Amino acid sequence: MYTLRRWWVRHGIQVMVAGAAIGSAWLIRQTQGAAMFEVYQLLTRPFQTEAPPQELRENARVQELQDRLTELQNQNQKLQELLGYVQQRKQKAITAPIVGRTPDNWWQQVTLGRGTEDGIQKDFIVMGTGGLIGRVVEVTSHTSRVLLISDPSSRVGAVVSRSRVMGYIRGYGSNRVVMQFFDKVPDVRRGDVVATSSVSKLFPPGLPLGRVESVNLEKTPAPEAIIKVTAPISYLEWVIIYPN
Repeated sequence: MYTLRRWWVRHGIQVMVAGAAIGSAWLIRQTQGAAMFEVYQLLTRPFQTEAPPQELRENARVQELQDRLTELQNQNQKLQELLGYVQQRKQKAITAPIVGRTPDNWWQQVTLGRGTEDGIQKDFIVMGTGGLIGRVVEVTSHTSRVLLISDPSSRVGAVVSRSRVMGYIRGYGSNRVVMQFFDKVPDVRRGDVVATSSVSKLFPPGLPLGRVESVNLEKTPAPEAIIKVTAPISYLEWVIIYPN
């Protein structure tokens, strides 16, 4: 007993300090440091300069207005690009916003915020700031539904601008389409520009479609090429509509 008392006199303080440290570490782990954070907040509260609620609301409002201004500036830039594209073409055009699009049919169709009241009719062609996007397949008074060229059911007569080799493209469910050639050994290579052909029944000739990304001459029953479309189908917001 005497020996234990002597040991406690010599090491008691160290044992208590170690126990307190272990207990504190366990508490911090169990509470994810919440206790220390509360103590820190309590000690530093007198030195904190808290913004009044009115100022906080005003700061949030300013940030909101700045974000909205940025979005409006981006939309204005897109519209200016579209207007510049319209002025380059001689046909009368109608600009229309995209007001409907679903994730399930993202590459198949879009709904426009213009209809027969704006002069749009079925089979009108739809363009973007880079090339052909699709055609109008259904119209109401104030909306139009567009079948995109990226829809797997879509078919567009196409020609390689350099060699005049013809074929047709079909949608691939992405920003790439497949061109199937009529010739068994077509003169086509990567980088070639592809446009709508003069024998297309649904679209006028010469509308830009995209560029050849790869060629498979061994494909059966006919050679094929992957075409990367030039129109920004994946992030469309506005389109241009022309009579066909």
